[in-house]
Amino acid sequence: MVPDRSKLIFLADMESFYASVETSLNPAWRGKPVVVCGDPERRRGIVLAASKEAKAYGIKTGFLAGEYRRLCPEVILVKPRMHTYLQFSLRIMEIFRQFSDRVLPYSIDELFLDMTGCEKLFGPPQEMAREMIRRVWEETGIRCRIGIGENPLQAKMACDCFAKKSSEGIFALNHENYAFYTWPLPVSSLFGVGSRMERHFQRMAIRTIGHLARLPRESLRRRWGVNGEILWLNAHGIDYSTISPATASEEQKGVSHNMTLPRDYVKESEIKVVLLELCEEVCFRARALGKMGRTVSVYCRGADFRHSSGFLRQQRLPEPTAAAHQVYPWVLDLFFRHWDRKPLRALGIRLSSLTDCREVQLSLFDNREKTEALYRAMDLVRAKFGRTSLFRASSLTAGAQLFDRANKIGGHEA
Repeated sequence: MVPDRSKLIFLADMESFYASVETSLNPAWRGKPVVVCGDPERRRGIVLAASKEAKAYGIKTGFLAGEYRRLCPEVILVKPRMHTYLQFSLRIMEIFRQFSDRVLPYSIDELFLDMTGCEKLFGPPQEMAREMIRRVWEETGIRCRIGIGENPLQAKMACDCFAKKSSEGIFALNHENYAFYTWPLPVSSLFGVGSRMERHFQRMAIRTIGHLARLPRESLRRRWGVNGEILWLNAHGIDYSTISPATASEEQKGVSHNMTLPRDYVKESEIKVVLLELCEEVCFRARALGKMGRTVSVYCRGADFRHSSGFLRQQRLPEPTAAAHQVYPWVLDLFFRHWDRKPLRALGIRLSSLTDCREVQLSLFDNREKTEALYRAMDLVRAKFGRTSLFRASSLTAGAQLFDRANKIGGHEA
């Protein structure tokens, strides 16, 4: 397939978004070290965002309570306000929609735009980007960086690797300059290369994106399958995906829910409670979509921040389901087969290989219709009276998180 080089794609990224929102609402904080974090006495004391002034002290996202105080005693600590951040995100999205109707949110502080053909209305790409940055700043007080490319990958690489480090906050990549600018970069800079893959590459003496790009495409595919081929394409700046109004509503492939724990968890009884609550949440979301899942995945992260630990494992279920009591035994089996009994920092569940509920064949020998009717009734009660109006007794035991997180967004105060 020949790449389409006629497209003009932007990736807009908001600088230190949560911290920038706080300084926008509190102008007296501009130029001061601001850190958005949870309760310093709990695990949620992890840094979620740091202003550039805080970053100058060495404070980074993911730091624990105490670490940032030691580096900068005068740091301004702010608890997250997720509802406020969502409102700012929506305002920013509306600004970009005035430039293009082909907008795809990538996260709360990032979005892709297809600007193909917009040059006739707004001028050259760099000029368009400057105007967007100006508008966002004047209307929200948030600084924005923009990467420009012929496809989403190039735009993402342009933003993350170059625009964020430039004074203007704008950088453009294309098929002609992609290798010149990106190949000297560490292989960890390539989109799609995580810490585990980086370790594989380091053992293979693959240090830069250029080293990876020069490997035969087929050899990467043989070793890592489709993922290996995608990394080869990324190293060459090739991406066949598109940005359109329909992109955001494409068929969902899975439903997941992850949770950062309020403290280190090591007791089996407490871990089981959280896993059950996660199963309930994931299955609730699947039912809301009218879906059942055939594959369940379990994720956990160790409590030791100095070393990478934890696992991600999946299991194919005997048949599609969106019933928590059917998913839960498989989750327990997966978890306890792979857990090393060390303290945990985070847990997560994912239900994938989704199937439309109406397409699932009924068995003559089970009570699926009764089960589905029961869960529908439970969902209706929770939708009307709140998520804590109907719950399992285990959510009243030690370690349970249902009530603590019920009125939060993303695990943080709304």
